[in-house]
Amino acid sequence: MGKYFGTDGIRGKANVSPMSPDFVLRLGQAIGLHFRTAYPHPRILIGKDTRRSGYMLEQALSAGICSVGVDVQYLGPLPTPGIAYLTRGMRACAGIVISASHNPFDDNGIKIFSDNGYKLPDDIEAKLEEMVDSAELGSDLPVGMSVGSAKRIDDAVGQYAVFLKEQFPKHLALDGLRIVVDCANGAAYKVAPKVFAELGAELFILGNTPDGQNINYRCGALHPQNLQEKVRLYKADIGIALDGDADRLIVVDDTGEIVDGDQILAICAEHMHR
Repeated sequence: MGKYFGTDGIRGKANVSPMSPDFVLRLGQAIGLHFRTAYPHPRILIGKDTRRSGYMLEQALSAGICSVGVDVQYLGPLPTPGIAYLTRGMRACAGIVISASHNPFDDNGIKIFSDNGYKLPDDIEAKLEEMVDSAELGSDLPVGMSVGSAKRIDDAVGQYAVFLKEQFPKHLALDGLRIVVDCANGAAYKVAPKVFAELGAELFILGNTPDGQNINYRCGALHPQNLQEKVRLYKADIGIALDGDADRLIVVDDTGEIVDGDQILAICAEHMHR
């Protein structure tokens, strides 16, 4: 545990340090400077969930990164695993997730992936903390065409959806299966319905109308009761509830009963053993 970085990045109340725009701008400068020394043409991806504060922090982070001469590409709302995948797949030097996962909407956080799509090593996080606290940060900034650029990637959801479908066995399909999916009004609200529908499932979607403050609110993996009810109501074969950044799930069977993590692992292990 560092001064700012915890076990899963930096988290806190949005608009309060360290999740305030001024701190996040300095963090962006530190991130940009670190990767500028390690890569000849650094480019950093930024994705987020659906929290109201995500736009504010995205702009502050981008301003800091661009101010030190590093380019930014916005992915928009996308699951945390999707940001990790695209960081590697798009050959970026880093990927940043703006999310507080299953926390309430008024929290937010920042998690950094290195170019391999894995969490930034602890020693690099410690270095970034030192840079953020340095009085020299923000001096001798580039000007003119040396300032970094920022642009939006319009097909990020599509790229991740293709990857997910490629992981599904080609000899299988979801045709005829009735599936209830609760997206928690979070990062998967676009990609999850797209993937399941294109694999042939008959879908019943919950939690796919984010408004900036309803992420994780009485929905998703933390509140599976609604999912259980809808599985029984629609006579579905399975129910799946994601959390706000879609890096965890709860599964409900066709009777509306929760399938716990140990059972899911056992099912996966049995399938892999075949």
